Amino acid sequence: MVPRSKAKPYPPHPRAYAPWSSRFNCCPLDGQAAADYAVVSMAKRKGNPNRKPSRPEQGVAARRLSAGDWVLVHPREARDRSEDLEEVNDMIEAGELDIAQDELRWLLSGCSEFMAAHVLAGVIAIELDNDIPLARGHFGFAYQLGQKAIKRAKCSGPLLGAQPANLPFYEAARGLAFCLEKKGKPELADEILAYTRGLDPRDPAEIAVMLDELRSGGAPVIEFSLPGG
Repeated sequence: MVPRSKAKPYPPHPRAYAPWSSRFNCCPLDGQAAADYAVVSMAKRKGNPNRKPSRPEQGVAARRLSAGDWVLVHPREARDRSEDLEEVNDMIEAGELDIAQDELRWLLSGCSEFMAAHVLAGVIAIELDNDIPLARGHFGFAYQLGQKAIKRAKCSGPLLGAQPANLPFYEAARGLAFCLEKKGKPELADEILAYTRGLDPRDPAEIAVMLDELRSGGAPVIEFSLPGG
């Protein structure tokens, strides 16, 4: 589980995503959204500035495992870029958030269904500029990718957060719920919590705790563990 900070319920520092960002087998934008991410300055990039983004061949899907639970399957183009995502984490560790942001734009221009990259881009948007609309766009798109894959597969759960491939979906849900709460739309944030709990009652991204802390103004909240937690 991604560590949480009681003093700052969201976002955690982007380095908190490092443990799972390279483990899951990952991760398109559509229309205008794709165009917004397509133009990236290569001047700030480290490494080979002449490399070209690959074209995604398939989108996010959901697959049922033999044990009966479900896992999200991410595009090959995203899986192939796990090392690039590690570079992003290195940039974040070094405090190079602007460069990390450019790297994420480049990654998304080549694979717009890269869910983990969208999550990190949303976190950085808040860390750098407290840009809630931009963060909501990234979180919301990643959340929608997972939700559509789940509906196409007629998956009713469980979609366990213990599966590394499922974590980006839950972190996207957490980020989107945070943005909606900040924009004065708590009922929509609650809908996200209810939907994700229907897939994994353990609330792997701790959305409920985050919303409680936001709504209590940072006051202490009573913590409890769900059965089996």
